[in-house]
Amino acid sequence: MLTYQLQELTVRHPGAAQQAALHSLNLSVAQGEQIALIGPSGAGKTTLLATLALAQQPASGSMQAFGVSPWQLSHGERHRLRAKLFLAPQTPPLPPRQRVVTAVLAANLPQWSLWRALASLFKPADPEAAWQALSRFNLGDKLYSRVDRLSGGERQRCALARLLLSPAQALLVDEPLSALDPALSSLTLNTLREEAHQRNATLICSLHQVELALAHFPRIIALRNGRIAFDLPREQVTPAMIATLYQGEVPDAVVPPVPVIDPLAVIPGAGACL
Repeated sequence: MLTYQLQELTVRHPGAAQQAALHSLNLSVAQGEQIALIGPSGAGKTTLLATLALAQQPASGSMQAFGVSPWQLSHGERHRLRAKLFLAPQTPPLPPRQRVVTAVLAANLPQWSLWRALASLFKPADPEAAWQALSRFNLGDKLYSRVDRLSGGERQRCALARLLLSPAQALLVDEPLSALDPALSSLTLNTLREEAHQRNATLICSLHQVELALAHFPRIIALRNGRIAFDLPREQVTPAMIATLYQGEVPDAVVPPVPVIDPLAVIPGAGACL
């Protein structure tokens, strides 16, 4: 089963009638795949994730998500389809005066009635679930902190804890490591991959850290100037390809794709392309 099928897809930013952000993309993503998006700044990674999350409507070409064409659906049908998708932006839009527990439990809003959602603002509906999700990112001690008292990295992990409570089958994560140290970066990617594997969800993660992309993801899609520069298994990505991709821009920790120990390799049935 395919999560996404893109054919000759072109996307333009609102108000930019002439300049395309993504040009004639052809892409197939199977359910359960785990993919890293890499490429220089402005390559189109964030735009692609927004398009896959149905937050950006294509200008031309075709797109299917879970076997349907989302932009041919009614507004209500498209809203229900979005419940299968979770987009974690690089700068999460968390209300600053809200408590962390409330921000994390907001993942349940699509499934809750209005009454339950309002009641949870005053008495969190399931603080244990929020604490468990936060703990997987070493953030359990912040359960009742206010969002505006978190560091940038803590806010990123708070948003990712929300992802763990979402029932989504496509997890779209934009630059989740920009404010994290190396140890937390590895923990974060391992947690995201384990969660995606356990629920057989598709995981697509944009990363500026090429070394981590190669170490953690079996499939690498590289974007440059809104086009796919290459789409390959990580074993086939060479230092020369990375150098050509970034040219004048130096990515974080460019290294050759050496053999790595995959943290999911011990899970029965986990293959090169999940």
